[in-house]
Amino acid sequence: MSLNGRISELANKHRQLDEKISETQKRPAADTLEVKDLKRQKLKIKEELQWLKAS
Repeated sequence: MSLNGRISELANKHRQLDEKISETQKRPAADTLEVKDLKRQKLKIKEELQWLKAS
């Protein structure tokens, strides 16, 4: 996979996680551990995106 392809894939996953976090937080009984885990995953992807873009 090319660098641009990987960046595009990660950006898409980042957007999907953002949407999932929003949906989860809208529920009346939102699971805080699930939200925390999703945010952690999103941050990891963001860090990898920044690293790849700097390369």
